[in-house]
Amino acid sequence: MVNLNLYAWVVGGKQRIAILKAFCRELTPSQLHKLSKQYNDKISMNNASDVVRSFARKGIAVCLTPANKTGRIYKLTSDGEEIRNAILKD
Repeated sequence: MVNLNLYAWVVGGKQRIAILKAFCRELTPSQLHKLSKQYNDKISMNNASDVVRSFARKGIAVCLTPANKTGRIYKLTSDGEEIRNAILKD
């Protein structure tokens, strides 16, 4: 069951939708930035990083390498996967 509060928050932003659609495996924010360009070509690297960090704060993603200052790797949580699947169906 999709968490409706998180789903509503994600679909409330074009950049959040683009990042979530691009989140297909464990990725760094810079990789997500490149992949998300196909969904939103105006997204900047700073926007991508901010969105990924906000996903982590909201429990949509988790950082696998928190000790790294750069090149942190993130992956979707089960909530994140459910939201991504719901968005991709739309």
